[in-house]
Amino acid sequence: MITLYSYPQLFGLEDNNPFGLKVFAFLKLAGLPFEHRHVLDTSAAPRGQLPYLIDDDETIGDSDAIIAHLTRKYALTLDDALTGAQRDLDLLVRRTLDDLYWVMSYSRWRDERYWPQFRDALLGHPDIGAQALEDARKYNFERYRYQGIGRYEPEAAYARGIASLQAMANLLGDGPFMFGDAPASIDAALYGFVANIWFYDIDTPLKGFVGTRDNLVKHCGAMRERMGQSATP
Repeated sequence: MITLYSYPQLFGLEDNNPFGLKVFAFLKLAGLPFEHRHVLDTSAAPRGQLPYLIDDDETIGDSDAIIAHLTRKYALTLDDALTGAQRDLDLLVRRTLDDLYWVMSYSRWRDERYWPQFRDALLGHPDIGAQALEDARKYNFERYRYQGIGRYEPEAAYARGIASLQAMANLLGDGPFMFGDAPASIDAALYGFVANIWFYDIDTPLKGFVGTRDNLVKHCGAMRERMGQSATP
């Protein structure tokens, strides 16, 4: 039995964190049955981070490690057709998305223009209180400072994120998926991030940029179709 533990839903998406949504999308593409549990407590998670997955008697943390585990254990073929060069590009894209995460998080927790909308949306969950969010915000401010993005002015932070999104759009080309007509695991990763920008009812500069790149928007729709979902949440 596979159980995915990740952050709560938001704006119709199954996880308000791109890494959890990435794993969710991968599981759906792979056709693996699983239970999805939304949690806030990370004490049981490897490295104290979400998402994590319990598969029978194994507990796996980190979205890439989860996907590698599932691919190996269930002999999944999503990436079988990739060339060596495409596998290298897959790694570089995932590392770029890891960097994009910090700008996305900055836009929600740090930028005073968008924080109230993000906070109010999260407060719609009965298990999330205002004080817990304020504590989480202070914690994130510390993370941003140590990581470095917290030392950026907003315009510079968004320029960094938009450059990453532009690279994704360039690589995707006419699509519909990163490496052709069929989705690979990298498409689950790309969806996890772009959907967590595009489908949010918060008009950050990142969302504004995605709206100018039709192929990124179409990729979200194509992924949702492959997962058996409507084009929009």
